[in-house]
Amino acid sequence: MKGYWIALYNQIEDQGNLSKYAEAATKAILNHGGKPLVRGGDYQCLEGTDFPRTVIWEFPSYEKALECYHSEAYQEAWSYAKETTNRNLQICKQFNS
Repeated sequence: MKGYWIALYNQIEDQGNLSKYAEAATKAILNHGGKPLVRGGDYQCLEGTDFPRTVIWEFPSYEKALECYHSEAYQEAWSYAKETTNRNLQICKQFNS
C-alpha cells in the first residue's frame, strides 16, 4: 500500500528558510522513493480553512513514508524551517477497497 504525506501550511514567516528546507527535504524524500503530486500552485478553498500552501508526496509504501520522516536527512532539512513555518503534516496509508 502506498503512503502519502499531506502538508497544509498555515503560516510561512521566512520564505528563505522554507526554500532551504525544500531543497534539502526534496533530496531526502526522493531518496526514500517519494514522488511529488502537489507542491503549491493554483487552488481554490471551497470549504473550511484556507491554507496558503499544500504539498502532497506519494511514497512506495506507508512504511517508507514514515521512515523518510524519521530519517536524519529529513529531520535536518526540517530544522531549517520549523521555527518559522507552521503546518499540519499527516502521513496516510492508501485506501484499500
